[in-house]
Amino acid sequence: MNLYIQLLKNKRIGLVVNQSSLINGVHLADTLVASGINVVRIFAPEHGFRGIAEAGAHIADDKDTKTGIKIISLYGKKYKPDSNDLAGLDLIVYDVQDVGVRFFTYISTLHYVMESCAENNVALMILDRPNPNGHYVDGPVLDTAFKSFIGIDPIPVVYGLTQGELAGMIKGECWINKCNSLNLKVIACKNYLHSSKVKLDVRPSPNLPNDLAIALYPSLCFFEGTVISVGRGTSFPFQAYGHPDLYVNGCFRFTPVSMPEAINPPWKDSLCYGFDLRNMDLNALREEKRINLHYLLNAFKKLNIGQDFFLKNHFIDKLAGSDSLRKQILNQETEHSIRESWKNDLMKYKSKSKKYLLYN
Repeated sequence: MNLYIQLLKNKRIGLVVNQSSLINGVHLADTLVASGINVVRIFAPEHGFRGIAEAGAHIADDKDTKTGIKIISLYGKKYKPDSNDLAGLDLIVYDVQDVGVRFFTYISTLHYVMESCAENNVALMILDRPNPNGHYVDGPVLDTAFKSFIGIDPIPVVYGLTQGELAGMIKGECWINKCNSLNLKVIACKNYLHSSKVKLDVRPSPNLPNDLAIALYPSLCFFEGTVISVGRGTSFPFQAYGHPDLYVNGCFRFTPVSMPEAINPPWKDSLCYGFDLRNMDLNALREEKRINLHYLLNAFKKLNIGQDFFLKNHFIDKLAGSDSLRKQILNQETEHSIRESWKNDLMKYKSKSKKYLLYN
């Protein structure tokens, strides 16, 4: 904190924060206010300031009951702060725990905050945090023709950078308007390497309750574009997958129900059959350093319903960053063949991203 607190004094500050923005168990907003810093506005990403809203639920503007500071939602009527939101601010501090996966929307919020700061001449400071999936790079690189809020920049599904490093790349590659105008400062993590085993003490989102779910998330989230449940509405989201018709002898069973983290989960109140991944060895999973396509290809084969496996809105294309993965699965291509199709784009991305690394 000593690295940046002096840089905040006598300035009007905006914060992009959520429930993960803690310093020794105390929220950053409370810590800064107690230190005499003039926090004028709070900006809340998906799941809200306190991080209790389910995935995809719109968040309304509000006021923090503890500090009285106005909260502006960046996951409701708009994703990008406008000039009125930034009026009178000298600096925005961004401090949110990410998981290093392209379709996790906090980095989309970061992208739009960076752009708005550049357009409105407001400085941006990022308090960098370790990336629990920062030890590898994998998956298809986004085709910008398929850009959406779950994928804006041309990066792989698992992009191997901290948010501070990614911000440097977004600015350096000029993926935002007025990139050269952005006054960006990154406060780097201490004692972090990309090979570090990162254990999170706070849920980065309501449906990523533990380190195993975070490690499985890059592989299992593709199911969100299909008829398969990933365990939302259970006590083990992103640690199992299933469907009412995915029955095999002796297979795992679960029934999703409504709960605060998943009010209307897929297959709510329906008995699902599938696969329990909770006993997986987390260290062995880390050593694989790759997205596991077996889950997706196995479920597609066993369910055997062809294109009805995918949601009609083709949400899978937004998750994958193009329509190639969906077409490859329908054509029953092998995992090896699918992975080979990623290779050239991944090599180019790795080469380009090296110059933005802040950590070994």
